[in-house]
Order: sequence, then C-alpha cells, then structure tokens
Amino acid sequence: MTVFILGAGLMQLPAIRIAKELGWTVAAADGNAAAPGAALADRFRHVDLKDREGLEAAARELRAEIGLDGVFTAGTDFSASVAWVAERLGLPGIPYETALRASNKLKMRAALAAAGVPSPRFVEAASPGEAPAAASALGFPLVVKPADSMGARGCRAVRSAAELEAAVAEALPHSRTGRAIVEEYVEGPEFSIDALVEEGRIKIRGLADRHIAFAPYFVEIGHTMPTAYPPEVAAEVLRVFELGVRAIGIARGAAKGDIKYSPERGTAVVGEIAARLSGGYMSGWTYPYASGIEVTREALELAVGLSPAEPGPDRGWVSAERAFVSIPGRLASLMGTREAERTPYMKDLFYRALPGDRLVFPANNVEKLGNVLSQAPDRGRAVEAAMAAVRSILPRLAPGDEATEAFLRGEGREPAEGGAQWPPEAFPAEGAAAAELAAMPEYLRRGPGPLSVLPFDRAAELGGLDWSGRGFVESAERALELGGARLGTSGGTVLGGRFWRSLARGGLQAALYALDSARGREA
Repeated sequence: MTVFILGAGLMQLPAIRIAKELGWTVAAADGNAAAPGAALADRFRHVDLKDREGLEAAARELRAEIGLDGVFTAGTDFSASVAWVAERLGLPGIPYETALRASNKLKMRAALAAAGVPSPRFVEAASPGEAPAAASALGFPLVVKPADSMGARGCRAVRSAAELEAAVAEALPHSRTGRAIVEEYVEGPEFSIDALVEEGRIKIRGLADRHIAFAPYFVEIGHTMPTAYPPEVAAEVLRVFELGVRAIGIARGAAKGDIKYSPERGTAVVGEIAARLSGGYMSGWTYPYASGIEVTREALELAVGLSPAEPGPDRGWVSAERAFVSIPGRLASLMGTREAERTPYMKDLFYRALPGDRLVFPANNVEKLGNVLSQAPDRGRAVEAAMAAVRSILPRLAPGDEATEAFLRGEGREPAEGGAQWPPEAFPAEGAAAAELAAMPEYLRRGPGPLSVLPFDRAAELGGLDWSGRGFVESAERALELGGARLGTSGGTVLGGRFWRSLARGGLQAALYALDSARGREA
C-alpha cells in the first residue's frame, strides 16, 4: 500500500509512523520543507496544502512512480484538498463538495439547518460594515469566526454592537474565502469527538471534555479523555454529532466534532464537524493513551479502501492534555522541563518556541507556548500529573523588553465577560489588598548590591490560582528564590510595587521578569 499524507508536521507524525509500521510506502506533502515528517516519509513533496492543483499533480507523479492507494490527513483544515485529490484520481474518500461542507462553516451551518440538526443560527459577513445589520436579528452575545480556518484563529465572542465590526475585521484575514460567520453564542460545556465512518456506519473513537479559557477568545487550554459528564449528557452529545455527520454527508473516512451541550436548551448543539481526525493531540495521543486503540491506523485503512478490523476493548484509562502559556516578551530560557518530564504519569512535553523567539498571550490555539500529556489509571491522577507538569514549567523572559513592559502597564487590554478584561489578571486584587498594592512605590531604593523586595502584608488575601495553577504566595516565594532576592529592605535595590504588581498582573513569570530587569541582566 502507498498513502499520500497531506501535512508533515507534528500532528501528522502518528500517521506517518503507523503507516510505516504497517509496511506501507509513505509520501507526504507540506508547504514547510523543514516539517519534521518530511525526513520520515519515503517521498516528500514541497507543496502548499492550499494548492489543490499542485497536490493533484504531485499525486499523479507518485502514482506513476510508485503507485498510490489513498490520500489522508489528520489535524489540518485541508480535508477538502484530500477530497479533491482523491476524487480526481478515483481513490477512496468523500466527494469534494462534501468536504467543502465539512470545512467551510457557512456551508456546514446551511447543511445542518436544512437537515434540522441543532446548531446556532447564523449570518454571513463579507465586510465589517455589513455585520451589525446582518446580525441584528440574532441578538447578543454572538460568536464571530472566519468561515474557513482552524485553531480558533480570528474567533471571539462579542457582546455589543461596538465590538462586532472590529471582531469581523479581525476574523476576515484568517479566511481563505474572505468570509466571516456571525452566529449565536451557546452557553455550556464543550466536547471533542473523533469517529470513523464506513459505508455510513459511524463508530465513535473518543469523547473528551474540552477546557476553554481567556474570554472573549476561545483558547483550548486542554482536554481530558474520556469525558466525566453523566451518560445522559454524553449520549445527547453523540446523538447530535451523528446527526451532523449524516447531514454533511460524510459516508467514509474520519469525522471530528466539536459539540456543545446547552443546559438551557436541554440539547447538544454542533459547534463544527470536520472530515478528518482531530488535532490538538487527541486522535494521535490522548485517545490511544486512554483507550489503547489506535484510531489513526483505522482511519488510514479506510483511506486506502480497506475495512478496519474491530479493535480490542477500551482499557479504561484517562489521559489529560494541558497547555502552558506565556505573557508577551522574548523567551530567554524554558525552565523546569526536566522536572515536568519526571512527573509521575507524564507521557509527553511539547513546546513551540526556542530561546530568542517572541511570545504573546494567546488569543487562539496556535499561540500557546506548549502542551503536556499524561496517562493514568484514573482521572484524578491524570489531571494532577498534567497540572503538576504545567506548574513546573517556567518560561523565563529576557529583561527590559517593551512588549512585556506594555503588558505590565495594562496596555492593549480588552473588555471581557462580567466586567473582566483580556488578557486577564493572574491574581485580581480587591479591597484593602488592592489599595496597598496601588500605594506601593515601584522601588524603595535602587543601587548596587543584592536585591530585596518590600514585604506585602496582604499577600495572603490574593487567593485563587493563575493560568499555570500556582497561588500568589507560592509564586512570590519561587520568584524570590529563582531571582536571588529576599524579603526586606536591606538590599542595594529594594523593589516594592514593581515586584508585587507584576506578580498580580502576570504571575510568577512576570515577578521573575521584574527581578531580572532590576538586576539588568539576561535571564
């Protein structure tokens, strides 16, 4: 067997590996010639995955050279490119028009609505100016998305007409067709589903809880496999997903769903359905870790026209994926990775940046700094392992960076739900604690010699955990240790509000940045 895999990045590595283990010949295409899977494939074609004609030409060349039995992707938004090539070459797959319905959200919503599948009401927006009138019948809150993108790029909630035009303007550049979709916001928990479809029969291969944060954006900070929701909720989510798969017309191959459950409506609602396996480490990592079943192997077999054998029983473990993020700045070093890797039940650590790279606070799923994955016999140990690993990891920023300084000054903040703001405060201060913080001088003294930090009497009043799962006092103690400073007023330089306000604004990372900047050295 020979398979042509579209994409040779991290999310496609399981497919390349499994196809090789099956003894198949693997060809891969990617717009990035340095993609990690390029060197692992038997043949590689440097073709942009948006270039359908270029991919078709590459597939015809491959078929002439070595034969070709199927086309495949996982974790990309190019299932339409897969279908185009398969249809043109007479290979197994779904029709190109079906794939468009599974990748263009406007076509998807129209198909779901025509079939009566629960999904948000929507309108199309081709320009920011037309959005308010088009969306007037829907009411707020709303969600704005590019019509054809993935990774939550350009996707955000809007709660007023004043926000709507700006949100559409932000979404349109992420759409290959220059269209945005404006739809109802549905409150409720979110789920991810992977499935296989063979001759119209849908076989579920994973139902995970999605964990979304950083409103008004929709950043997935992790997922946990399998779901912890009651069986009746899971059954309703799967029911609506299967209705959606049939409405879109996916009859053979893989299907991936993001589904919400609305307690208010008492029903599940389709977020999106794609004609591929999921990215975000689910199909290639967390589902196999939890279940012991390689859904990627089954999907590959469907892609080349085979009928996959039924897998063995689900082993009933749990796998948790969690993201770690950064405030804006330039990465000096990524600390704590060895400690994270040694965490019991930890399986993998992935990160997307190297020292010297610019970092931002995430507004979508591709702006996160990295991810950790755990595997354990039960949910408690799997989740705690993933969070312990996240707490261990510390992106240390280069001092004296204007992007970090602007973040600490609160520049560029946007309103979010309930009077909050984005990016959020790591530790919101209120009442007397906020007053004490505001009254502190930036520095008590600046001069040569050791660093000290003015004590903050109400530190214990800043409760809760930040986005890394750390507490305020815990973060202060670790920053002092790593930054070579101590509480008191005896140092040559004594930080006051500069340290504590940075900690409240951006957590441990920001507090350590304040110490490093005061010292005036590279971290």
